[in-house]
Amino acid sequence: MSNAAARTLRAHPLALQLVILAGFALFPLAGDDYLVVELTQYLVYGIFAMGLSLVWGYAGILCFGHAVFFGLGAYVMALVSKGMVPGIGGALASGWAAMALAVAVVALFAVLLGYFLFYGRLSGPYLGIVTLAISVIAERVAIKWYYIGGYNGLTGIPPLSLGGREIIDIVPMYYLIASFAVGVYLLCRRIVASPFGTIVAAVRDNEDRAEFFGYNTAYYKIVIFAVGAAVAGLAGALFAVVTEFVSPTMIGFGMSTEVLIWVALGGKEVLLASFLGALLVRAMESFLSDVLTYYWFLILGLFFVACVMFFPRGVFGRLLAARPMATGAKAGGAGET
Repeated sequence: MSNAAARTLRAHPLALQLVILAGFALFPLAGDDYLVVELTQYLVYGIFAMGLSLVWGYAGILCFGHAVFFGLGAYVMALVSKGMVPGIGGALASGWAAMALAVAVVALFAVLLGYFLFYGRLSGPYLGIVTLAISVIAERVAIKWYYIGGYNGLTGIPPLSLGGREIIDIVPMYYLIASFAVGVYLLCRRIVASPFGTIVAAVRDNEDRAEFFGYNTAYYKIVIFAVGAAVAGLAGALFAVVTEFVSPTMIGFGMSTEVLIWVALGGKEVLLASFLGALLVRAMESFLSDVLTYYWFLILGLFFVACVMFFPRGVFGRLLAARPMATGAKAGGAGET
């Protein structure tokens, strides 16, 4: 893309969003079934990345254990839809009810966790260490808890149904996940642009000043933390449906690190950039592992280093920012696309 074209799209952010949306809408017409399946999974990862972008890029809360919410949503979805939770059956165990329950459980867990983290005044490296420890502990618990499958995880998760028909075909599943991605993006953008989002941005930029003006900063952190976690939980539930499989690796430190990389490389301060960052990194991993076998880690690592050096706002962050950031403010509502 030429510089002139890039400037034109940046000046018209809605047009850029429509171009991207059209590309995803038309993809099944051009790609083979394998690529459609791959992109379906990548879209789920993109939703996951938007949840962290909301927490880290917009609220300034660096969470090293965001995969805990992703994995918890996946496990709740699997356990409920498979009828493995005592007392929950019938309509409550249907796919949509299980998904709603997964999001609710993850959000509640995030509220409880956030209460202790933010009213405990944890921030910076201390917050990172605690969330990292929670991620490691959660993975070990999942590995040792044989009721939820232990190291082997759970398989055979029932598909979602719509109009009495199970969604098992490739293309309908793709469009379902794409619809969820669009819905999550619009919801997160609405939150960012709302008065609540403005207060969250103020807390991020200067927490002491926000408290001076009478805002309960811990409350706003807990709410935005819970929303980001709920998005991750939704992504986990969708991942369980798409792959029909969940495992402890989804909840541990490895996945938490991966999503941090996706968001950082895409552009943590812009929701759409974080979403595309997840798709880019996952696509590169798939391509390089096929072409370079054992050496793909090296090339991907060099790419990461180059991005950090030459794209400090992410590969897509500068292009997708609707306008430059205001002086003294981090890009959130000011430059969101």
